[in-house]
Amino acid sequence: MLTSALGVAERELDALLIPGFWAESSQQVEATLAGNTQLLATLATLSKRCSLWSYCTGVCLVAACGRLDGQHATVTWWLADALLKRYPKVRWQSEKNSIFNKRNATASGVNGYLPLAQALIEREVSATVFHDLNRLMVLPRPAQTHDAFQALSLIEQPSQLLRRLHELVQGLPAEQITVQKLADELGMSERTLARKVRDETGTAVAAYARRIKLSQVGERLTLTSAPLKTISDELGFSSDSNLRRMFKELTALTPAEYRQRFACF
Repeated sequence: MLTSALGVAERELDALLIPGFWAESSQQVEATLAGNTQLLATLATLSKRCSLWSYCTGVCLVAACGRLDGQHATVTWWLADALLKRYPKVRWQSEKNSIFNKRNATASGVNGYLPLAQALIEREVSATVFHDLNRLMVLPRPAQTHDAFQALSLIEQPSQLLRRLHELVQGLPAEQITVQKLADELGMSERTLARKVRDETGTAVAAYARRIKLSQVGERLTLTSAPLKTISDELGFSSDSNLRRMFKELTALTPAEYRQRFACF
């Protein structure tokens, strides 16, 4: 059950952030929604002047209260079919990391609050100020991380292209990521994308995209106790054995060894 110490409906709010909740299947999402009817009713009665921002499975709560009807919204790919059937009025987008509408914003992934925070801050300050704020922000990251994932988080990227590339790769199932698909989504040729990524990172675009996806694996290993099979399914790898092989090739550690060395819990 999701509880709150304050009565949301009793207060005039400019915006409300709805975080995700733990779920490994559409059935668990259904159970959470069914167990929080009072919260859904409260969200539905909020003034339209109040913006609702949500990420990961928290988007399901906003959809359930009707605030996403007729609007584009992100959806975690493994929930796409279930939510399309349950909320057909929402224009679900499984290939986007974050979407901002006039009064709503949604983002995918357990770290979806980062693109939301970045977009909101960038609206108010210059790129230079944002860079300074980024260096000062305290984020719940592991105290240590593997060299392969240093400076690889979305919010640390120096250019708009790399931030867009990160958002795209993080929102796509691993098995659907190809250079052609990335180039098409970014509105450029494969050759142009390859050149720009190599110029900025010194790395081939396919290898760079693979490292971004595996960094998501690393985050889940260090920030959660989820089994590797769950992480593999959530991020769209063909199998946990394939994920294990690629992860060890990059880090020289098995996922279990990585978790033991870097986990925050």
